[in-house]
This record gives sequence, structure tokens and C-alpha cells, in this order.
Amino acid sequence: MQNFYKTDKLNFLTAGMPLATKGGYDNAIEILKEKNLDGMELEFVHGVRMNENAKEIIKKASKDFVFTAHGPFYINLNSNEEEKIDASVQRIIETAQVASEVGAYSITFHAAFYMGKEKEEVYKQVSKQIQRIENALGDTKMWIRPETTGKGTQWGDFEEIIRLSKEFEKVLPCVDFSHIHARTGEYNTYDGFAYVLDRIGNELGTFALENFHGHVAGIEYTAKGERHHLNLEESDMNYKDLLKALKDFAVKGAIVCESPNIEDDTQLLKQFYYA
Repeated sequence: MQNFYKTDKLNFLTAGMPLATKGGYDNAIEILKEKNLDGMELEFVHGVRMNENAKEIIKKASKDFVFTAHGPFYINLNSNEEEKIDASVQRIIETAQVASEVGAYSITFHAAFYMGKEKEEVYKQVSKQIQRIENALGDTKMWIRPETTGKGTQWGDFEEIIRLSKEFEKVLPCVDFSHIHARTGEYNTYDGFAYVLDRIGNELGTFALENFHGHVAGIEYTAKGERHHLNLEESDMNYKDLLKALKDFAVKGAIVCESPNIEDDTQLLKQFYYA
């Protein structure tokens, strides 16, 4: 595995600009400073758009803060339509290129839907498209991280993503602990979190725990999986045991909080972790 980026601790990031932001990224950075937070996940929701001024702000701030990026929602590497697959590949490439340009740590995205197909068939299709992405990125130094997903209709349980990470030089998991819990109804205890981290460490090496990218939030779910995000204290997400497990496994990298009250819950996580 290449080491594209080195961080010596676990960093706590907001998913997108803090809610208190009035204006652009310059104000968002000021709020991160005020709240003693470590960075932010850049959210490319509808497309990879960032003007030159914004890029300069993030690039300058990357000396003091950690940034990750989330690819657009309109990604499905297993679409039945070839043009949609091509567009999805391009969106991931663009996300990685912009993230690299501004000094970000890694990118993540929801990779695919099963579309009624067998799991192995979908795995091979996702793998094929990831190969295209890695080839296109060439020497671009950026982690490409499919995210563990929260619904049974979505490709991306943690077993699939660990397997994919073994295949590619630039691929590591983005572990969304809330999604794993919502998808299975389990993995919400210290032992459950430790099991996931242990699997990553054993199968991908301690390197993957020292270059980690994860998500956490409160989550409302049904038998079909994720419904929507909740604030941590309004949910059953066992974030305290998660943080204990992350500490015990000496995890370093980035934890992104996706709660609706993003800066407050990010602060809550960081304060509990360092208490």
C-alpha cells in the first residue's frame, strides 16, 4: 500500500460546512477553529463543483485542517445503462482530482445498487469500474474509498469493501458505523465495533487502521435499513463504545460526523474521545 497522507491522530470532521456558516468556506474554517474541530468533509452532492477561490481557501487551510470529500449522490457503478456507469466513473474521478488539488486526505462515495442481480456479479462489475478509475487517476495521490452502505438494496457491506480493498492499490474502506448498524440491526456494541476494526486490521493490515476514514451519526432505520440521520443523543447509536474501540485499536485518520447538528455532535465526539 502506498502512503499518500500521514496523520498522527484521529481527527474529527464535520460532514460539510458547519450549520452556523454564513457565506463560504472561509467562514466555515473560522467556525471549525472556534469549535476546536479538526476539519471537514467536502460534500459534492449534485456534482463536483468548486470555484478557484474556494479551492485556494481549502488548499491553504489543509496545512492546519484535515479534509475529505464525498462524491455526488448520482453514482451507480452497476447501472443497467452504460452511459450512467460512465458518468458515475467520471464523477468519482473528478472528486478525486479536485480533492487532490486542494490537499484532501481521501474521498468516499456510495458505489452501486444491486439492481436485483447476484452479489458476485455486482462485485465483479464494481471491481471492473474501480479498475477504470484507478487507471484514469494514474499518479494522483488519493485514497478511493467505497462507503459501507445502510440499505440491503445497496452494494457495500463491510465484507465486500474489505475484499475490494485487497485488490487495488488506492482503495481502502470508508466505514460508516451507523450504516453497518442500520443494515444489520447489529454491530452497535463495543464487541461489534471491535470485530469490524479487527477484521480490517487482520485483512488489510494495521496500515488501514492508521489511515482510516469513517462516518458516524445517529440513525433511524427500519427492517429495510437506513431511513434518515438523527442527532447522536436522539438515537440508539452507541457512540461512546465506538470511540472506546477506536482508541483501543489506535485508529488514526478521520471520523466524519453526519448528524443533522453536525458541528455540535462532532464536538461531542471529540470531547468524549479526549476526556
